Amino acid sequence: MDSSTSVTVTQKEQMMVEQQVFQIYSLFADLPPNSQSFMLEIQRDSHIDYLTNGLRGLGSSFCVLDANRPWLCYWILHSLALLEESIDEELENNAIDFLSRCEDPNGGYGGGPGQMPHLATTYAAINSLISLGGHSSLSSINRDSVYSFLRQMKQPNGGFRMHDGGEVDVRACYTAISVASILNILDERLVEHVGDFILSCQTHEGGIAGEPGSEAHGGYTYCGIATMILINEVRRLDVAALLDWVVFRQGIECGFQGRVNKLVDGCYSFWQGGVSALLQRSYPIISGLVASESEEYSDADSTLSATSDIPECEHAATGGSSLQGDNEACHNNPEGARDPSAPTNLNDVGHNFLEWKASMGPPFNPMALQQYILLCSQLQEGGFRDKPGKSRDFYHTCYCLSGLSACQYSWSGDLGSQPAPQAILGPYSNLLEPIHPLYNIVLKKYHEARDFFSST
Repeated sequence: MDSSTSVTVTQKEQMMVEQQVFQIYSLFADLPPNSQSFMLEIQRDSHIDYLTNGLRGLGSSFCVLDANRPWLCYWILHSLALLEESIDEELENNAIDFLSRCEDPNGGYGGGPGQMPHLATTYAAINSLISLGGHSSLSSINRDSVYSFLRQMKQPNGGFRMHDGGEVDVRACYTAISVASILNILDERLVEHVGDFILSCQTHEGGIAGEPGSEAHGGYTYCGIATMILINEVRRLDVAALLDWVVFRQGIECGFQGRVNKLVDGCYSFWQGGVSALLQRSYPIISGLVASESEEYSDADSTLSATSDIPECEHAATGGSSLQGDNEACHNNPEGARDPSAPTNLNDVGHNFLEWKASMGPPFNPMALQQYILLCSQLQEGGFRDKPGKSRDFYHTCYCLSGLSACQYSWSGDLGSQPAPQAILGPYSNLLEPIHPLYNIVLKKYHEARDFFSST
């Protein structure tokens, strides 16, 4: 075969995924209206059963995730919180007790009782306890020992190690700074040179890599920009290049890919969709850097289509890539446009972020992404998956639901305000709880934790 006409393995896989996805969309288009409505409905009861059963006990095949047990708790508890579902008292007490036994005497949480403390599982354990909420759960967190562990992991170059002797990367920076911020223990010693390290990881593509010299990646890009916002240094990033990179990760399948020339994956509904949510609300403080990149501005509310039809997905990313928003709103919003160089209590940044208005519309196609999540990732028997042909799991359930929530509120000027029906694909009963996009915690759980840790 002529090498010029040969197809690579990557191209074959891409064509296969496109075929599977478009077949689903074609079948959906041929269904009667009642069946279409069912397909677009979040199967809450099935998801809740799947998640609750997973929290009660898992089969022997999950032994490979023994070092990720706090993550399993977080993925499940956060998903239930997004669905506005609570668990019974016995299960809640068991979860608190288990996570407490994962805590190392010298600080931090391991992947299970007796395991080495690790920044990733520390983040997962604390987010789990915050997702549970209540005095028993929140008071079980020893902030002094957590702070001690974070200090141990801090490196001279500004980065953090994931664990003793472990890798130094952007993920470690985010988990450390996120934990410190939400526990109200973030200080200049933890923040020192973190921004320098994150900047060294932004690539020529515009996205952010895990470490200097690596390829830009959706998960690391989320971690990087969230960290830069939390330490009040987001203006140092090349935001225009980052925005360009992110919007072109939404493909013709309507979902997001994590890297260039990679397959669509439901989990990037949050990792990439979450980046967009952060950019929308950071816009007032970065507008001086990126406003000149686009001369077109329009009121975000007026650009939302009144139709409930599913939009065309082809070129979905480029359709929303211009910086949409009311430039005047930035200047008329003294809270959002505060001088980022002014002295501030670092622990207030996450709270102040909620006051920043979304003065630009979503820089991607949120209706198309909802289509991918509901039709290609959701399973009617409960749970979400990466893509058609894959199995459901708790990880993808968590991040598909998180991405779906981010989509639903992407046109809301104020986080937590009820979105218009036109912003939600399917019935309005699909509406999930809003999240705090910097921590990926349900908003009301974040407020409870902030109040608790600000007063103790």
